[in-house]
Amino acid sequence: MIDKILPRILIVDDDEGLRFTLSHLFLAEGFNVDSAATSNEALELLHNNDYDLAFVDIILQGSSGIDLLRTIRECARNTQVIMITGWPDVESAAEVVRLGACDYISKPIRHETLVSVTRHALKSKQLSDERESYRANLDAIFRSVSDAIIMVDSDGRLVHFNAAAAGVCGYRSEHIGTSITSIDFGCRGVCREALTEALHSATTQDLRRFECRRPDGSIRVMNFTTTPVTEGDGNVKGAVVVIRDETRLDVLERTLHQRSSFYGIIGRNASMQNLYSLIEALGDVQTTVLINGESGTGKELVAAALHNCGCRKSGPLVKINCSALSENLLESELFGHVRGAFTGAIANKIGRFQKADGGTLFLDEIGDISPAMQMRLLRVLQELVIERVGDSTPIKVDVRVVAATNQDLSEKVRQGTFRQDLYYRLNVVRLMLPALRDRIDDLQLLADHFLRKFNAKFVRSIRTFSDDVMALFYRHAWPGNVRELEHAIEHACILCRSDVITMADLPLDLTACNPQPGSPSAHPAAGERTQGLTLEEALAMTEGNKSKAARLLGISRRTIYRHLSD
Repeated sequence: MIDKILPRILIVDDDEGLRFTLSHLFLAEGFNVDSAATSNEALELLHNNDYDLAFVDIILQGSSGIDLLRTIRECARNTQVIMITGWPDVESAAEVVRLGACDYISKPIRHETLVSVTRHALKSKQLSDERESYRANLDAIFRSVSDAIIMVDSDGRLVHFNAAAAGVCGYRSEHIGTSITSIDFGCRGVCREALTEALHSATTQDLRRFECRRPDGSIRVMNFTTTPVTEGDGNVKGAVVVIRDETRLDVLERTLHQRSSFYGIIGRNASMQNLYSLIEALGDVQTTVLINGESGTGKELVAAALHNCGCRKSGPLVKINCSALSENLLESELFGHVRGAFTGAIANKIGRFQKADGGTLFLDEIGDISPAMQMRLLRVLQELVIERVGDSTPIKVDVRVVAATNQDLSEKVRQGTFRQDLYYRLNVVRLMLPALRDRIDDLQLLADHFLRKFNAKFVRSIRTFSDDVMALFYRHAWPGNVRELEHAIEHACILCRSDVITMADLPLDLTACNPQPGSPSAHPAAGERTQGLTLEEALAMTEGNKSKAARLLGISRRTIYRHLSD
Protein backbone atom coordinates (compact mmCIF):
# COMPACT_ATOMS: atom_id res chain seq x y z
CA MET A 1 0.00 0.00 0.00
CA ILE A 2 1.39 3.47 0.81
CA ASP A 3 3.21 4.86 3.82
CA LYS A 4 0.48 7.20 5.08
CA ILE A 5 -2.27 5.59 7.18
CA LEU A 6 -5.92 6.01 6.11
CA PRO A 7 -5.70 8.74 3.49
CA ARG A 8 -8.81 10.90 3.10
CA ILE A 9 -10.46 11.13 -0.32
CA LEU A 10 -13.21 13.43 -1.59
CA ILE A 11 -15.41 12.44 -4.57
CA VAL A 12 -17.25 15.26 -6.34
CA ASP A 13 -19.70 14.08 -9.03
CA ASP A 14 -23.37 14.71 -9.69
CA ASP A 15 -23.83 11.04 -10.67
CA GLU A 16 -25.03 9.34 -7.47
CA GLY A 17 -24.27 5.87 -8.81
CA LEU A 18 -20.66 6.80 -9.56
CA ARG A 19 -20.23 8.39 -6.12
CA PHE A 20 -21.60 5.22 -4.49
CA THR A 21 -19.37 2.91 -6.55
CA LEU A 22 -16.19 4.90 -6.04
CA SER A 23 -16.85 5.33 -2.31
CA HIS A 24 -17.19 1.56 -1.82
CA LEU A 25 -14.07 0.86 -3.87
CA PHE A 26 -12.00 3.30 -1.82
CA LEU A 27 -13.41 2.06 1.49
CA ALA A 28 -12.42 -1.45 0.45
CA GLU A 29 -8.87 -0.14 -0.18
CA GLY A 30 -8.71 1.19 3.38
CA PHE A 31 -9.29 4.90 2.69
CA ASN A 32 -11.56 7.41 4.38
CA VAL A 33 -14.08 8.72 1.85
CA ASP A 34 -16.48 11.67 1.61
CA SER A 35 -18.60 12.58 -1.39
CA ALA A 36 -20.40 15.64 -2.72
CA ALA A 37 -22.85 16.15 -5.57
CA THR A 38 -22.23 19.89 -6.10
CA SER A 39 -19.46 22.44 -5.88
CA ASN A 40 -21.05 24.07 -2.81
CA GLU A 41 -21.20 20.74 -0.94
CA ALA A 42 -17.57 20.08 -1.90
CA LEU A 43 -16.43 23.52 -0.72
CA GLU A 44 -18.12 23.01 2.65
CA LEU A 45 -16.39 19.66 3.09
CA LEU A 46 -13.07 21.19 2.05
CA HIS A 47 -13.56 23.95 4.57
CA ASN A 48 -14.10 21.48 7.44
CA ASN A 49 -11.65 18.69 6.47
CA ASP A 50 -8.17 18.14 5.06
CA TYR A 51 -8.17 15.85 2.02
CA ASP A 52 -5.24 14.08 0.48
CA LEU A 53 -6.99 13.54 -2.84
CA ALA A 54 -10.11 14.79 -4.63
CA PHE A 55 -11.82 13.28 -7.68
CA VAL A 56 -13.74 16.03 -9.47
CA ASP A 57 -16.03 15.66 -12.47
CA ILE A 58 -15.37 18.34 -15.08
CA ILE A 59 -19.11 18.84 -15.67
CA LEU A 60 -21.16 19.34 -12.48
CA GLN A 61 -24.80 20.24 -12.17
CA GLY A 62 -25.08 24.03 -12.32
CA SER A 63 -21.30 24.60 -12.23
CA SER A 64 -17.93 23.63 -13.72
CA GLY A 65 -15.49 21.21 -12.19
CA ILE A 66 -12.69 23.34 -13.64
CA ASP A 67 -13.87 26.30 -11.52
CA LEU A 68 -13.85 24.01 -8.46
CA LEU A 69 -10.31 22.93 -9.39
CA ARG A 70 -9.20 26.57 -9.37
CA THR A 71 -10.78 27.06 -5.94
CA ILE A 72 -9.14 23.91 -4.53
CA ARG A 73 -5.73 25.08 -5.79
CA GLU A 74 -6.27 28.35 -3.91
CA CYS A 75 -7.75 27.15 -0.60
CA ALA A 76 -6.36 23.59 -0.32
CA ARG A 77 -3.05 23.66 -2.15
CA ASN A 78 -1.83 20.39 -0.64
CA THR A 79 -4.82 18.40 -1.93
CA GLN A 80 -4.09 16.39 -5.07
CA VAL A 81 -6.86 16.60 -7.71
CA ILE A 82 -7.78 14.06 -10.39
CA MET A 83 -10.32 15.25 -12.95
CA ILE A 84 -13.02 12.91 -14.34
CA THR A 85 -14.85 13.41 -17.61
CA GLY A 86 -17.32 11.51 -19.76
CA TRP A 87 -16.30 13.53 -22.79
CA PRO A 88 -12.50 13.52 -23.00
CA ASP A 89 -10.73 15.91 -25.31
CA VAL A 90 -7.17 17.24 -25.59
CA GLU A 91 -8.11 20.86 -24.90
CA SER A 92 -9.84 20.17 -21.58
CA ALA A 93 -7.06 17.78 -20.52
CA ALA A 94 -4.42 20.40 -21.19
CA GLU A 95 -6.43 23.03 -19.32
CA VAL A 96 -6.88 20.99 -16.12
CA VAL A 97 -3.20 19.96 -16.06
CA ARG A 98 -2.21 23.61 -16.51
CA LEU A 99 -4.42 24.53 -13.55
CA GLY A 100 -2.68 21.97 -11.30
CA ALA A 101 -4.56 18.69 -11.63
CA CYS A 102 -2.23 15.74 -11.15
CA ASP A 103 -4.16 13.45 -13.55
CA TYR A 104 -7.11 13.20 -15.92
CA ILE A 105 -9.23 10.05 -16.43
CA SER A 106 -12.26 9.36 -18.56
CA LYS A 107 -15.45 7.40 -17.95
CA PRO A 108 -16.12 4.56 -17.75
CA ILE A 109 -13.47 4.13 -15.05
CA ARG A 110 -11.73 0.79 -14.83
CA HIS A 111 -10.92 -0.49 -11.35
CA GLU A 112 -7.24 -1.10 -12.11
CA THR A 113 -6.84 2.40 -13.56
CA LEU A 114 -8.56 3.93 -10.55
CA VAL A 115 -6.30 2.15 -8.05
CA SER A 116 -3.17 2.98 -10.04
CA VAL A 117 -3.82 6.70 -10.43
CA THR A 118 -4.96 6.93 -6.79
CA ARG A 119 -1.80 5.40 -5.42
CA HIS A 120 0.33 7.53 -7.73
CA ALA A 121 -1.49 10.69 -6.62
CA LEU A 122 -1.22 9.81 -2.92
CA LYS A 123 2.49 9.06 -3.31
CA SER A 124 2.91 12.49 -4.94
CA LYS A 125 0.95 13.98 -2.04
CA GLN A 126 3.25 12.29 0.46
CA LEU A 127 6.36 13.58 -1.30
CA SER A 128 4.82 17.04 -1.55
CA ASP A 129 4.03 17.00 2.18
CA GLU A 130 7.59 15.94 2.99
CA ARG A 131 9.01 18.73 0.84
CA GLU A 132 6.66 21.23 2.44
CA SER A 133 7.58 20.01 5.92
CA TYR A 134 11.27 20.24 5.06
CA ARG A 135 10.78 23.74 3.65
CA ALA A 136 8.76 24.82 6.70
CA ASN A 137 11.41 23.43 9.07
CA LEU A 138 14.16 25.11 7.08
CA ASP A 139 12.28 28.41 7.10
CA ALA A 140 11.75 28.10 10.85
CA ILE A 141 15.47 27.47 11.37
CA PHE A 142 16.37 30.37 9.11
CA ARG A 143 14.01 32.70 10.98
CA SER A 144 15.06 31.61 14.47
CA VAL A 145 18.84 31.71 13.96
CA SER A 146 20.41 35.08 14.64
CA ASP A 147 23.42 34.26 12.43
CA ALA A 148 23.27 35.23 8.78
CA ILE A 149 22.66 32.14 6.61
CA ILE A 150 23.15 32.21 2.84
CA MET A 151 22.75 29.38 0.32
CA VAL A 152 24.15 29.36 -3.21
CA ASP A 153 24.11 26.84 -6.05
CA SER A 154 27.17 25.30 -7.71
CA ASP A 155 27.56 28.35 -9.96
CA GLY A 156 27.58 30.75 -7.02
CA ARG A 157 24.05 32.03 -7.66
CA LEU A 158 22.04 33.09 -4.61
CA VAL A 159 19.37 30.52 -3.74
CA HIS A 160 18.17 31.47 -0.27
CA PHE A 161 19.00 33.76 2.64
CA ASN A 162 17.47 34.62 5.99
CA ALA A 163 16.50 37.93 7.56
CA ALA A 164 19.83 38.14 9.40
CA ALA A 165 21.69 37.95 6.07
CA ALA A 166 19.53 40.77 4.75
CA GLY A 167 20.41 42.86 7.79
CA VAL A 168 24.12 42.01 7.91
CA CYS A 169 24.96 41.93 4.20
CA GLY A 170 22.07 43.69 2.49
CA TYR A 171 20.71 40.77 0.44
CA ARG A 172 17.28 41.41 -1.10
CA SER A 173 14.71 39.18 -2.80
CA GLU A 174 15.64 40.53 -6.25
CA HIS A 175 19.15 39.09 -5.73
CA ILE A 176 17.79 35.51 -5.87
CA GLY A 177 19.28 33.77 -8.90
CA THR A 178 22.06 36.34 -9.23
CA SER A 179 25.75 35.44 -8.96
CA ILE A 180 26.96 36.71 -5.60
CA THR A 181 30.19 37.97 -7.13
CA SER A 182 28.20 40.46 -9.21
CA ILE A 183 26.35 41.95 -6.22
CA ASP A 184 27.93 45.15 -4.94
CA PHE A 185 27.43 45.74 -1.22
CA GLY A 186 30.12 48.40 -0.96
CA CYS A 187 32.44 46.11 1.02
CA ARG A 188 35.74 44.45 0.17
CA GLY A 189 34.02 41.19 -0.76
CA VAL A 190 36.24 39.02 1.46
CA CYS A 191 33.34 36.65 2.26
CA ARG A 192 32.40 36.18 -1.38
CA GLU A 193 36.01 35.40 -2.30
CA ALA A 194 36.11 32.70 0.39
CA LEU A 195 32.75 31.32 -0.82
CA THR A 196 34.03 31.12 -4.40
CA GLU A 197 37.13 29.28 -3.14
CA ALA A 198 34.92 26.81 -1.22
CA LEU A 199 32.94 26.03 -4.40
CA HIS A 200 36.09 25.56 -6.49
CA SER A 201 38.08 23.55 -3.95
CA ALA A 202 35.15 21.67 -2.35
CA THR A 203 36.61 22.49 1.08
CA THR A 204 35.27 24.38 4.07
CA GLN A 205 36.56 27.93 4.36
CA ASP A 206 36.80 29.81 7.68
CA LEU A 207 37.50 33.46 8.38
CA ARG A 208 37.87 34.22 12.07
CA ARG A 209 37.46 37.66 13.60
CA PHE A 210 37.91 39.69 10.42
CA GLU A 211 36.79 43.28 9.98
CA CYS A 212 33.78 43.86 7.73
CA ARG A 213 33.57 47.41 6.46
CA ARG A 214 29.92 48.39 5.94
CA PRO A 215 28.71 50.80 3.23
CA ASP A 216 27.87 53.35 5.94
CA GLY A 217 31.52 53.35 7.03
CA SER A 218 31.01 51.33 10.22
CA ILE A 219 33.21 48.33 10.97
CA ARG A 220 31.89 45.03 12.32
CA VAL A 221 33.93 42.06 13.53
CA MET A 222 32.68 38.86 11.89
CA ASN A 223 33.21 35.11 11.88
CA PHE A 224 32.58 33.45 8.52
CA THR A 225 32.21 29.75 7.64
CA THR A 226 31.18 28.31 4.30
CA THR A 227 30.67 24.59 3.75
CA PRO A 228 30.26 23.01 0.30
CA VAL A 229 27.16 20.86 -0.28
CA THR A 230 28.27 17.74 -2.15
CA GLU A 231 26.30 14.99 -3.85
CA GLY A 232 26.98 11.28 -3.50
CA ASP A 233 29.40 11.32 -6.42
CA GLY A 234 31.41 14.12 -4.78
CA ASN A 235 30.24 16.87 -7.12
CA VAL A 236 29.65 20.23 -5.46
CA LYS A 237 25.96 21.08 -5.55
CA GLY A 238 26.30 24.42 -3.80
CA ALA A 239 27.40 25.87 -0.49
CA VAL A 240 25.98 27.13 2.80
CA VAL A 241 27.41 30.24 4.44
CA VAL A 242 27.07 31.17 8.12
CA ILE A 243 28.17 34.64 9.23
CA ARG A 244 28.21 35.56 12.91
CA ASP A 245 28.58 39.11 14.18
CA GLU A 246 31.24 39.00 16.92
CA THR A 247 31.51 42.77 17.32
CA ARG A 248 30.02 42.96 20.83
CA LEU A 249 32.10 40.01 22.04
CA ASP A 250 35.23 41.52 20.51
CA VAL A 251 34.57 44.86 22.19
CA LEU A 252 33.88 43.10 25.49
CA GLU A 253 37.10 41.10 25.25
CA ARG A 254 39.07 44.22 24.50
CA THR A 255 37.42 46.00 27.41
CA LEU A 256 38.20 43.15 29.79
CA HIS A 257 41.63 42.50 28.23
CA GLN A 258 40.79 38.83 27.84
CA ARG A 259 42.10 38.03 24.38
CA SER A 260 44.49 35.16 24.99
CA SER A 261 45.66 34.91 21.37
CA PHE A 262 45.91 37.10 18.30
CA TYR A 263 46.96 35.83 14.87
CA GLY A 264 49.10 33.11 16.44
CA ILE A 265 50.53 35.34 19.20
CA ILE A 266 49.78 33.95 22.68
CA GLY A 267 49.37 36.17 25.73
CA ARG A 268 46.77 37.66 28.07
CA ASN A 269 49.12 40.07 29.85
CA ALA A 270 48.18 43.77 29.74
CA SER A 271 51.24 44.58 27.63
CA MET A 272 50.15 41.97 25.09
CA GLN A 273 46.62 43.43 24.98
CA ASN A 274 48.15 46.81 24.15
CA LEU A 275 50.29 45.16 21.49
CA TYR A 276 47.21 43.54 19.89
CA SER A 277 45.43 46.88 19.79
CA LEU A 278 48.44 48.56 18.18
CA ILE A 279 48.73 45.84 15.54
CA GLU A 280 45.06 46.24 14.69
CA ALA A 281 45.42 50.00 14.45
CA LEU A 282 48.42 49.60 12.12
CA GLY A 283 46.91 46.83 9.97
CA ASP A 284 45.71 49.09 7.15
CA VAL A 285 48.28 51.83 7.65
CA GLN A 286 51.01 51.67 5.01
CA THR A 287 53.74 53.24 7.13
CA THR A 288 56.95 51.40 8.00
CA VAL A 289 56.95 49.63 11.39
CA LEU A 290 59.95 48.79 13.55
CA ILE A 291 59.61 45.84 15.93
CA ASN A 292 61.92 45.85 18.94
CA GLY A 293 62.38 42.93 21.27
CA GLU A 294 64.84 40.43 22.64
CA SER A 295 65.57 37.26 20.72
CA GLY A 296 62.79 34.74 21.06
CA THR A 297 59.98 37.20 21.89
CA GLY A 298 58.08 36.57 18.65
CA LYS A 299 59.01 39.42 16.32
CA GLU A 300 58.30 37.33 13.24
CA LEU A 301 54.83 36.48 14.55
CA VAL A 302 54.11 40.17 15.05
CA ALA A 303 55.22 40.93 11.50
CA ALA A 304 52.90 38.20 10.20
CA ALA A 305 50.03 39.61 12.30
CA LEU A 306 50.61 43.09 10.88
CA HIS A 307 50.40 41.62 7.40
CA ASN A 308 47.39 39.35 7.97
CA CYS A 309 45.15 41.82 9.79
CA GLY A 310 45.42 44.47 7.10
CA CYS A 311 44.40 45.12 3.53
CA ARG A 312 47.63 43.54 2.20
CA LYS A 313 46.88 40.06 3.53
CA SER A 314 45.92 38.80 0.06
CA GLY A 315 49.42 39.76 -1.12
CA PRO A 316 52.68 37.96 -0.32
CA LEU A 317 54.51 38.13 2.99
CA VAL A 318 58.22 37.85 2.18
CA LYS A 319 60.82 37.43 4.95
CA ILE A 320 64.59 37.79 5.03
CA ASN A 321 67.12 37.60 7.86
CA CYS A 322 69.56 40.42 7.14
CA SER A 323 72.25 39.11 9.53
CA ALA A 324 72.44 35.72 7.82
CA LEU A 325 73.86 37.05 4.53
CA SER A 326 76.97 38.91 3.47
CA GLU A 327 76.58 42.41 2.07
CA ASN A 328 76.79 41.31 -1.57
CA LEU A 329 74.42 38.39 -1.12
CA LEU A 330 71.97 40.55 0.84
CA GLU A 331 71.97 43.17 -1.92
CA SER A 332 71.22 40.52 -4.52
CA GLU A 333 68.53 38.91 -2.36
CA LEU A 334 66.78 42.21 -1.69
CA PHE A 335 66.97 43.86 -5.10
CA GLY A 336 67.71 41.02 -7.49
CA HIS A 337 70.37 40.96 -10.18
CA VAL A 338 70.74 40.56 -13.91
CA ARG A 339 72.76 37.92 -15.69
CA GLY A 340 76.49 38.70 -15.63
CA ALA A 341 76.24 41.27 -12.85
CA PHE A 342 78.94 39.38 -10.92
CA THR A 343 80.74 36.07 -10.94
CA GLY A 344 78.17 33.31 -10.62
CA ALA A 345 75.23 35.42 -11.84
CA ILE A 346 74.31 33.03 -14.66
CA ALA A 347 70.67 34.13 -14.87
CA ASN A 348 68.41 37.02 -13.95
CA LYS A 349 67.12 36.91 -10.36
CA ILE A 350 64.07 38.57 -8.87
CA GLY A 351 64.75 40.16 -5.47
CA ARG A 352 62.65 40.05 -2.33
CA PHE A 353 61.28 43.57 -2.91
CA GLN A 354 59.78 42.49 -6.22
CA LYS A 355 58.51 39.23 -4.74
CA ALA A 356 56.76 41.22 -2.02
CA ASP A 357 55.05 43.58 -4.51
CA GLY A 358 51.50 44.20 -3.29
CA GLY A 359 52.30 42.72 0.10
CA THR A 360 54.74 43.01 2.99
CA LEU A 361 58.53 42.64 3.26
CA PHE A 362 59.84 41.64 6.70
CA LEU A 363 63.48 42.63 7.30
CA ASP A 364 64.64 40.74 10.38
CA GLU A 365 67.81 41.76 12.25
CA ILE A 366 67.89 45.10 10.43
CA GLY A 367 70.51 46.41 12.86
CA ASP A 368 73.21 44.21 11.32
CA ILE A 369 73.25 45.61 7.77
CA SER A 370 76.34 47.46 6.51
CA PRO A 371 76.55 51.26 6.03
CA ALA A 372 76.48 50.84 2.23
CA MET A 373 73.35 48.70 2.44
CA GLN A 374 71.81 51.21 4.84
CA MET A 375 72.26 53.94 2.21
CA ARG A 376 70.67 51.89 -0.57
CA LEU A 377 67.81 50.72 1.63
CA LEU A 378 67.07 54.31 2.67
CA ARG A 379 66.75 55.36 -0.97
CA VAL A 380 64.36 52.49 -1.70
CA LEU A 381 62.19 53.24 1.34
CA GLN A 382 61.92 56.88 0.31
CA GLU A 383 61.07 56.29 -3.34
CA LEU A 384 59.82 52.67 -3.43
CA VAL A 385 61.90 52.21 -6.56
CA ILE A 386 64.59 49.53 -6.84
CA GLU A 387 67.38 48.77 -9.28
CA ARG A 388 68.66 45.26 -9.71
CA VAL A 389 72.37 44.64 -9.26
CA GLY A 390 74.05 45.19 -12.62
CA ASP A 391 71.09 47.10 -14.06
CA SER A 392 70.14 50.79 -13.93
CA THR A 393 66.49 50.32 -14.96
CA PRO A 394 64.24 51.61 -12.15
CA ILE A 395 61.49 49.23 -11.02
CA LYS A 396 58.53 50.61 -9.06
CA VAL A 397 57.36 48.40 -6.19
CA ASP A 398 54.35 48.56 -3.88
CA VAL A 399 55.70 47.12 -0.65
CA ARG A 400 55.08 47.73 3.02
CA VAL A 401 58.29 47.28 5.01
CA VAL A 402 58.28 45.85 8.52
CA ALA A 403 61.70 45.69 10.19
CA ALA A 404 62.80 44.01 13.40
CA THR A 405 65.84 44.03 15.65
CA ASN A 406 66.90 42.97 19.12
CA GLN A 407 69.37 45.87 19.27
CA ASP A 408 68.98 49.44 20.47
CA LEU A 409 69.15 51.31 17.16
CA SER A 410 69.15 54.70 18.85
CA GLU A 411 72.33 53.70 20.66
CA LYS A 412 73.85 52.50 17.37
CA VAL A 413 72.96 55.90 15.88
CA ARG A 414 74.84 57.62 18.74
CA GLN A 415 77.80 55.33 18.13
CA GLY A 416 77.76 56.19 14.43
CA THR A 417 77.20 52.62 13.23
CA PHE A 418 73.64 53.15 12.03
CA ARG A 419 72.40 55.99 9.83
CA GLN A 420 70.17 58.44 11.65
CA ASP A 421 68.01 59.16 8.58
CA LEU A 422 67.39 55.42 8.05
CA TYR A 423 66.58 55.04 11.73
CA TYR A 424 63.93 57.75 11.49
CA ARG A 425 62.56 56.20 8.30
CA LEU A 426 62.25 52.78 9.95
CA ASN A 427 61.11 54.04 13.33
CA VAL A 428 57.91 55.78 12.16
CA VAL A 429 55.99 53.46 14.49
CA ARG A 430 57.75 51.15 16.93
CA LEU A 431 56.29 48.06 18.59
CA MET A 432 58.04 46.94 21.77
CA LEU A 433 57.76 43.24 22.54
CA PRO A 434 58.01 42.39 26.24
CA ALA A 435 60.43 39.72 27.42
CA LEU A 436 58.89 36.60 28.93
CA ARG A 437 60.19 37.54 32.38
CA ASP A 438 58.17 40.77 32.12
CA ARG A 439 54.94 38.91 31.44
CA ILE A 440 55.48 35.87 33.62
CA ASP A 441 51.70 35.70 34.24
CA ASP A 442 51.41 34.41 30.65
CA LEU A 443 53.76 31.49 31.34
CA GLN A 444 51.02 28.96 32.16
CA LEU A 445 49.04 30.01 29.08
CA LEU A 446 52.11 29.64 26.87
CA ALA A 447 53.10 26.31 28.39
CA ASP A 448 49.62 24.88 27.83
CA HIS A 449 49.64 26.17 24.25
CA PHE A 450 52.97 24.51 23.44
CA LEU A 451 51.88 21.30 25.16
CA ARG A 452 48.82 21.12 22.87
CA LYS A 453 50.99 21.93 19.85
CA PHE A 454 53.51 19.17 20.48
CA ASN A 455 50.88 16.66 21.54
CA ALA A 456 49.42 17.11 18.06
CA LYS A 457 52.82 17.09 16.34
CA PHE A 458 54.13 13.95 18.05
CA VAL A 459 50.71 12.24 18.44
CA ARG A 460 50.98 12.23 22.23
CA SER A 461 48.40 12.60 25.01
CA ILE A 462 50.38 14.39 27.74
CA ARG A 463 47.97 16.09 30.12
CA THR A 464 50.00 18.50 32.20
CA PHE A 465 53.24 19.45 33.95
CA SER A 466 54.24 18.34 37.43
CA ASP A 467 54.23 20.98 40.18
CA ASP A 468 58.01 21.04 40.46
CA VAL A 469 58.33 21.57 36.69
CA MET A 470 55.99 24.55 36.86
CA ALA A 471 57.88 25.87 39.88
CA LEU A 472 61.11 25.65 37.89
CA PHE A 473 59.44 27.41 34.94
CA TYR A 474 58.41 30.28 37.20
CA ARG A 475 61.91 30.50 38.76
CA HIS A 476 63.81 30.45 35.49
CA ALA A 477 64.91 33.79 34.01
CA TRP A 478 64.16 32.66 30.41
CA PRO A 479 66.95 34.54 28.65
CA GLY A 480 65.78 32.93 25.40
CA ASN A 481 62.21 34.09 26.08
CA VAL A 482 59.24 32.32 24.49
CA ARG A 483 61.43 30.46 22.01
CA GLU A 484 63.42 28.92 24.88
CA LEU A 485 60.21 27.86 26.61
CA GLU A 486 58.92 26.32 23.38
CA HIS A 487 62.11 24.34 22.81
CA ALA A 488 62.14 23.15 26.43
CA ILE A 489 58.57 21.84 26.15
CA GLU A 490 59.28 20.24 22.76
CA HIS A 491 62.28 18.45 24.31
CA ALA A 492 60.12 17.32 27.24
CA CYS A 493 57.30 16.06 24.97
CA ILE A 494 59.79 13.95 23.00
CA LEU A 495 61.23 12.30 26.14
CA CYS A 496 58.09 12.04 28.27
CA ARG A 497 56.73 8.50 28.57
CA SER A 498 53.72 9.23 30.78
CA ASP A 499 50.88 11.72 30.72
CA VAL A 500 52.71 14.21 32.99
CA ILE A 501 55.92 16.06 32.17
CA THR A 502 58.39 15.71 35.06
CA MET A 503 61.80 17.18 35.86
CA ALA A 504 63.50 14.19 34.22
CA ASP A 505 61.99 15.15 30.86
CA LEU A 506 63.40 18.69 30.80
CA PRO A 507 66.65 19.72 29.04
CA LEU A 508 69.74 19.37 31.26
CA ASP A 509 70.84 22.96 30.71
CA LEU A 510 67.49 24.15 32.08
CA THR A 511 67.55 22.02 35.23
CA ALA A 512 71.28 22.62 35.81
CA CYS A 513 70.92 26.38 36.10
CA ASN A 514 67.99 26.17 38.53
CA PRO A 515 68.08 24.88 42.13
CA GLN A 516 66.47 21.53 42.75
CA PRO A 517 63.40 21.33 45.01
CA GLY A 518 64.46 20.82 48.59
CA SER A 519 67.70 22.77 48.31
CA PRO A 520 68.00 25.88 50.49
CA SER A 521 67.98 28.21 47.53
CA ALA A 522 64.79 26.63 46.23
CA HIS A 523 62.85 27.74 49.33
CA PRO A 524 63.62 31.37 50.10
CA ALA A 525 62.00 32.92 53.12
CA ALA A 526 58.75 34.72 52.44
CA GLY A 527 59.28 38.39 51.86
CA GLU A 528 62.63 37.77 50.14
CA ARG A 529 62.69 38.46 46.40
CA THR A 530 62.86 35.59 43.91
CA GLN A 531 63.67 36.90 40.45
CA GLY A 532 62.88 40.31 41.94
CA LEU A 533 59.45 39.20 43.27
CA THR A 534 58.09 39.42 46.84
CA LEU A 535 55.33 37.31 48.37
CA GLU A 536 52.93 40.26 48.23
CA GLU A 537 53.73 40.88 44.56
CA ALA A 538 53.31 37.19 43.72
CA LEU A 539 49.89 37.08 45.41
CA ALA A 540 48.83 40.24 43.63
CA MET A 541 50.01 38.88 40.28
CA THR A 542 48.09 35.60 40.76
CA GLU A 543 44.98 37.38 42.10
CA GLY A 544 45.36 35.72 45.50
CA ASN A 545 45.82 32.17 44.19
CA LYS A 546 48.23 30.74 46.75
CA SER A 547 49.16 27.65 44.72
CA LYS A 548 50.16 29.76 41.71
CA ALA A 549 51.98 32.23 43.94
CA ALA A 550 53.94 29.35 45.49
CA ARG A 551 54.96 28.09 42.03
CA LEU A 552 55.88 31.63 41.03
CA LEU A 553 58.19 31.97 44.03
CA GLY A 554 59.46 28.40 43.95
CA ILE A 555 58.24 27.62 47.46
CA SER A 556 55.65 25.28 48.91
CA ARG A 557 52.06 26.31 49.53
CA ARG A 558 52.52 25.38 53.20
CA THR A 559 55.30 27.99 53.41
CA ILE A 560 52.91 30.58 51.96
CA TYR A 561 50.28 29.81 54.63
CA ARG A 562 52.88 29.80 57.42
CA HIS A 563 54.16 33.27 56.57
CA LEU A 564 50.68 34.65 56.01
CA SER A 565 49.74 33.57 59.55
CA ASP A 566 52.85 35.21 61.10
